[in-house]
Parts: sequence; C-alpha cells; structure tokens
Amino acid sequence: MSVPLRLGYVPLLDAAPLIIAEALGFAEEEGLTLDLHTAPSWASLRDMLAVGQVDAAQMLAPVPVAMALGLGRGTVRFEALCVLNLNGNVIGISNALAAKMAGAGYGFDFRDAAAAGWALLAAAPSLRIGVPYAFSMHRELLLYWLAASGAQAAQLDIRTVPPPRMAEALSAGEIDLFCVGEPWGSVAVENGSGTLLLPTSALWARAPEKVLAARLGWAEAEPALAGRLLRAVWRAGRWLSRPENHIIAAEMLTAQGRIVVSADLVERALTGRIVTAPDGREHLTPQLIEFFEGAAGFPWRSQAAWIGASLAGRHGLDVVEASASAADVFRSDLYRLHLRPAGAILPGASEKLEGALAQATAVPAERGQLILPADRFFDARIFDLAAPAR
Repeated sequence: MSVPLRLGYVPLLDAAPLIIAEALGFAEEEGLTLDLHTAPSWASLRDMLAVGQVDAAQMLAPVPVAMALGLGRGTVRFEALCVLNLNGNVIGISNALAAKMAGAGYGFDFRDAAAAGWALLAAAPSLRIGVPYAFSMHRELLLYWLAASGAQAAQLDIRTVPPPRMAEALSAGEIDLFCVGEPWGSVAVENGSGTLLLPTSALWARAPEKVLAARLGWAEAEPALAGRLLRAVWRAGRWLSRPENHIIAAEMLTAQGRIVVSADLVERALTGRIVTAPDGREHLTPQLIEFFEGAAGFPWRSQAAWIGASLAGRHGLDVVEASASAADVFRSDLYRLHLRPAGAILPGASEKLEGALAQATAVPAERGQLILPADRFFDARIFDLAAPAR
C-alpha cells in the first residue's frame, strides 16, 4: 500500500529531484505517493515545514544551519537528510554595469571569479544586491567573493528578492546585481534586462546549494518513510545526471506549471550551455548544477561547518562552536543508513578538507571506487572543520 508524503518546493531547477521522483515513479516504486506543494518564497516554505503543512522540503542549505545557531525567526529546528544539488546559481548584473565593465576592458569569460570581482568593484563603488533569502548560499558565497575582492560591508546593500522576481527587479533598477538559482538568472538575459557574470561554481566548485530538510527528529521517528524518500530522491538525482535524459527532463520539469519558464531555458542549465548576454553570447560550464556524480547528494558535515563558520563571522558568534553545531545538522549518519542498501557509493569519512582538491581524486569509500571532483574555492583557501577559523 502506497503511503502519502507531502513535500514542499520553490519552482527552481534544483527542485528537480523531487519533481522527477514523483513524475517517473521512483517514489511509487518505494511505496510512496508524493504530494508536491509549491511555495512562492523561501520564507513561506520554511513556515510550511515548521508547522507541519509538509513533511519534508527542498531548502536552502544554510537555513537549517541558521536555525540550529538560533538565527532567524522561529524555534522549530530542521535537519538536512541529503544534499539535493551542488551549485546551480548564477550571478547577473545590469546591462548598464556590464557596459561600464566592458568599457574598462573586462572580457566576460564566465569563469575567472577573481578577475570578475576586481572588474566589478572598479566599475561600481557601491552595489544593490538581490538574493532570494537572508540565509542562503547566494548570500554567503557573494559575501565571501566580494570580501576577498576588496569590498567593504558599507558598499553592499543586500536585498531579499524572490527568485521569480529577480529579473524584474533588475529591469526596474531596484538592484544592480543578483545571485539566483537557474532558470531565473537566464530569464534576465532572455528578456534583455541583464548579463550573467559568473556561475557560483566559479566561487566554490562544489558548493552545497539545496538540501532535503525535515523537522528535527522526523527521520528517526519515521525511519521507513525517511528511507523510502531518500532512496527515491537518490534515484531521481542519478537519472538527472545522465546527459541523454536532459531534454526529456527539461520537458517534464516545465510541464503542468511546475517551473513556469520555457523548457529550453531549463535544458541550457542542465547541460551547462548558458546564454550569458542579450547579444547571444554563450558559455559552456560543465556541472553548472550537479545532482549525483561525485557523491553530490552526500551531506558532508564539513560543508555544514563551512556554512556555520560563515554565519558565525557575520553574526558575531563563536566560530568553533558554530561550526561544530552546524556539522550536526547534516545527517550523514542517516544518509548512510538508508542509502547503503540501495547500492550508493558512500565515502569512508563524513567530513573532509573543503576546497583541498585541485583535481579529481580517488578517496576511500565503504565499497567500490569513489572519485571526488575538484572542489576548490576561487581564492584557493582550504576549510578544515578541526580548525575552522576563517
């Protein structure tokens, strides 16, 4: 007998594992009937999960970490059962700012984050920046990049803009720069209001972006349901990672109003072949978004610790304590428990030196062979959970 399960999501490409798990029957084969609920913003999705309107949800990776650190609204705690995707965001700027940067000689290679940061700050002494939520990888990565590029906090006016409104806000002159998940960055190019400057994979090659979140304790209270859900999502991520499935995936993700953009925009993001400027300029970024390869879904404790250290630095918390508390939010133990029977190749450790891999590297695994791709930060820093000062 199939068990109903309510899942929440915001209509972005990185909701794909949830949508595909339902649409292709992966959930049904696990004995689940997924009831998918869309939310207009991250704040509303957070509240839906907090009050039990949904059982689990796509969530910005920093949200459960922030809640564990006592930041933001509400007293309900969440935990991350798996990572839904790595990367998938783009940074865009107004055409006026792009013209100013081009006039100063910047070449827009959609790759070199250091050069882009210097050129951006030289062209704009102050920036109005749109991000989808206060606790998001969009914000953390932007601040990391801009600070390393020489920006001071006083130069940056950060505003919350829901993803579907990002292109509109840029066109209306409300913001100069945004960071948003695809396909909403490409919408700004498509409607002629903006130019894409970088993918966030240029800032951190393997950044956790969205997680599958549940209320603290739910997965242990409902182990059968949690296991079924994790396996269905894992299988959907594996299917999405195969290039031969990208065209049909784009059609499925945009069908029935799930993601309200053209299938062409979604396919571009899946393939990494992005149109970055209104003149049709195009760049190829392999793994612009990653759902499966290289243990992409594994919730590394060290990833959560990096987020905790970043939030601690901004909010005046103790970095060591925040990193340790954050690490406990990413439930690698539950992931191992439920994915081991499915044949997932699991790393031998649950934490690593974030940013330490300059090239694809074989690492110890529970069984089989696991190759982790390069995971460098653009400034070559390395984050160590055992010594998290940043």
